[in-house]
Amino acid sequence: MIVCFMSWSNFAPLAAQVGQMFHLSVSQRTLLLATPVLLGSIMRIPVGILSDKYGGKEVYLILMAFILIPLFMIPRVHSLGMLLFAALLVGMAGTSFAVGVSYASVWFPKEQQGLALGIVSMGNMGNAVASLTLPYISKTHGFTAVYNFLMIATVVIGVIFAICCKEMPVDKTKTMRGALAVAKESSTWYLSLFYFLTFGLFVAFTNLTPLFLTGIFRFSAVTAGLYAALFAGICTLVRPIGGALADHLRPMGLLQWVFIAIIAFSILIMVSFNSEALFITGIVLVGLAAGLGNGVVFKMVPYVSTGNTGAVTGFVGAMGGLGGFFPPLVIGWIHDWTGSYVLGIALLALTGVICWFALWKHFIHGDVRIVK
Repeated sequence: MIVCFMSWSNFAPLAAQVGQMFHLSVSQRTLLLATPVLLGSIMRIPVGILSDKYGGKEVYLILMAFILIPLFMIPRVHSLGMLLFAALLVGMAGTSFAVGVSYASVWFPKEQQGLALGIVSMGNMGNAVASLTLPYISKTHGFTAVYNFLMIATVVIGVIFAICCKEMPVDKTKTMRGALAVAKESSTWYLSLFYFLTFGLFVAFTNLTPLFLTGIFRFSAVTAGLYAALFAGICTLVRPIGGALADHLRPMGLLQWVFIAIIAFSILIMVSFNSEALFITGIVLVGLAAGLGNGVVFKMVPYVSTGNTGAVTGFVGAMGGLGGFFPPLVIGWIHDWTGSYVLGIALLALTGVICWFALWKHFIHGDVRIVK
């Protein structure tokens, strides 16, 4: 998943360079950052279902072979339209999350899955690794070398996975219609809303942090990439901690504090665009809260529908991915309209309020129960 997520987030640490190469405006850059997230989000649903039916190993290997195509294309296109098309295809790398969770969940009892799936989901660290490595590779060896590196890494890891890992047990009698029945569960949609915020924050801010720091505080691309890696790293490393806490404490109570923290730290970011230290502090704290929230949400996924973890993961993961798709677009449009990022961050705080209210009404003081 680390290798796949490096490909999925490849444009974020290179945004300044790609923007200069193709003469992109701020809104065009944010569109480019958001495009891979779109397909990587929507396709998590069918890919998660296919993993449950045919096996995560088989689906993972096919996926890794497919993403070699857009990785080969990206350094060889010469128009924004073709670049966006390649970005859309490389978005399939984001579906690796649904495959990974489906593949790993079958090996552990439910009472251990908060920690187990938290560890598996540390594959999100690929965003941080991309931010650390890709700007340096581009600076020292050229833009094309970045994608040669990603292709080689994908092939090497794919071969190791094929040789060293066994296939998961599957039920091939499952149908697509049966798997889609999880959409009838209200809990599927509530978890999707919560993950829209927490994982959406992870994706959106990993992509936007280099844009913020190079555009507002005039950081170099390499330095901005280091801070983006710090954000992604914190968000990823605390995820299994959130899952482990949810194994022992009431998940809904933990989520309530996560949402309150996201709201508070978003407000801190809103008032700190003139202070480099406060801005970076706000970014780090939001990453900490979002990472804990990601782990808590996925503790609850296997409880929604026994035997359909891939399907539920697909739905919840898709909404989380869309949570990373829309903010860069909206923030880019608002910046072009107002000349400021403040209103865009305010919408993030508002989303936190909506999630907190839904959690409070339906889980904490309502009748809906997933995990006691």
